[in-house]
This record gives sequence, structure tokens and C-alpha cells, in this order.
Amino acid sequence: MLPIALYQDGGLGDHVWNTQPQYKYFQEPGVSEIYGHYDSRYFRALIPYDEHIITLRHLIRSYLTTLRTLGVDTWLAHGTLLGWWWNGRIMPWDYDLDVQMSSASLAYLGGRYNRTEYRYQFPGESGTVNKTYLLDINPFHGMTGRGAGLNVIDARWIDMENGMFIDITGLMERDAKRKPGVWSCKNFHRYRTREMWPLRETEFEGVRAKVPYDFDTVLRDEYGRRAMIVTEWEGHRWDEGQKKWVKKGPGR
Repeated sequence: MLPIALYQDGGLGDHVWNTQPQYKYFQEPGVSEIYGHYDSRYFRALIPYDEHIITLRHLIRSYLTTLRTLGVDTWLAHGTLLGWWWNGRIMPWDYDLDVQMSSASLAYLGGRYNRTEYRYQFPGESGTVNKTYLLDINPFHGMTGRGAGLNVIDARWIDMENGMFIDITGLMERDAKRKPGVWSCKNFHRYRTREMWPLRETEFEGVRAKVPYDFDTVLRDEYGRRAMIVTEWEGHRWDEGQKKWVKKGPGR
């Protein structure tokens, strides 16, 4: 499961000006909950429910493996972190994945690895399966403000076969003088230094991963305690014996 860089297509550099005219960099084929989770450049057709979790599983495995190989810290966030909390796996109704990193790490990736394709291999039912993923850094990643809200996603890890992706957002101290130790993304998620670091080493979907130090507080602040208690959600129920979310049948 070794990621191999095929080529680099010119990094955008570390400097992006907040006054630069904005356009929406990442484009999706639609705005619905499902169509909004594909990149327009690589979208061909919707992936059926029974297959999408496999695509997402290899997305996160390849991403985490690649970023660890590059020596860049990244950690699980939002619904992906909640899935880890429940059982270390992607929740089956999710069609997207979320990770975070520091703005400094984003600048590093943008200057050295932007638009780099990676090949990823894994065993399939009929032999070895080869996939190619694209690391794409938004040229507006360095903006300290939200702007028009068109570019709150700073980067993506994209499956070039079908367009599904991982959203990558960067955290920075956006007002270090007045609010030191408060880290946030462009989408109003805020964290304290002591909540995030030092990152905890763990495992997610069978590969090494990192999560915020005080993950309980992070999840409670974002979703409320109910999200860590309720055992039926989005047509699924939590099976305590199997330690997994199971899709409910008709009338259940």
C-alpha cells in the first residue's frame, strides 16, 4: 500500500493575497447532498449505496498513508471523526470525508506537491486494484477571511476515476493578538490549542491515523452529546454486538 508520486504539475507557492478576486475553485455537478460530493472534472455517474463506502474507504486509506509518507500532520474531523469515535470506521450514510491540518502544512503541500497524482494499490476480489488520486490545493487556501464563502474548502484528495473526494481544511490563529490559542477554519469551526494538540495516534479504517487530543470536547461542541448517544440515524441502527451501523430494512 505504498503511494507513488507520478508527477508534479507546478505548485502554486505559499503566497496568496486576501485581496485577490475570487472565483469558486472546486466545482461539483450539483448542490444536492449527493451530487455535492463529487468533483465535476471526474464525475461520471452516481455510485450506488452498496459501493460508495468502498470508494470512501480507499480514499481515506490512501490519503492517510500518503500524508504520513510525506511527513505532514493531518487529522480526522467532523463526521469522519464521529465515525472514528463510534467504531473506527466511516459511517455508512456518509458520502464525504473530512480532515484538517494546519495552514502551515497546507502552504507546504501547495508549494511542493500541488496537483500531484498518486497511485495506490490494494487487493480486490479478482486481483490487485490500481487507483489514482489527485492532491489539489485551492489557490485561495491562504486567505485569512471567509470572503464570499466560495472557497471554504482549502484542498481535496480526489478519486480520479469517479470524482469522490476528501475535503481538507486548514486551521490557523486568525486573530492571534486578540484571541491567542484560538484556531479556526474559514467555515467558523473554532478550537483551542489544548483541544487539538498534541494529536493522538490511533487507527481508522485499518490504517494509522491521528485525531485531536480532546476529541470528546471537539465532538460535543460540534454535534452535541446526542450524536454520541443516539443509536438510530439516517435509516441505520447501531448494532452493539457487531459494533457497527446496520441499514434498517423496510418497516424497521
